[in-house]
Amino acid sequence: MKHNTPWDYETKFADFIKLCENAKTDGTQIVVVAAPWVIGDTYDEAMESLSRLANAGLALRVAAL
Repeated sequence: MKHNTPWDYETKFADFIKLCENAKTDGTQIVVVAAPWVIGDTYDEAMESLSRLANAGLALRVAAL
């Protein structure tokens, strides 16, 4: 499935993008977020975040509130 990066994604999620890029160097294997909306407010943002996680070989965990 091909999707397009939302126009403001890279600004809005700069820290998330950096985390995904640095994961191999840091030895990170799992990303824990407090709530699902952390990875995106829209479907397109969430799909972009999930794609970046997958490309970096990272697992995602959503903490129980």
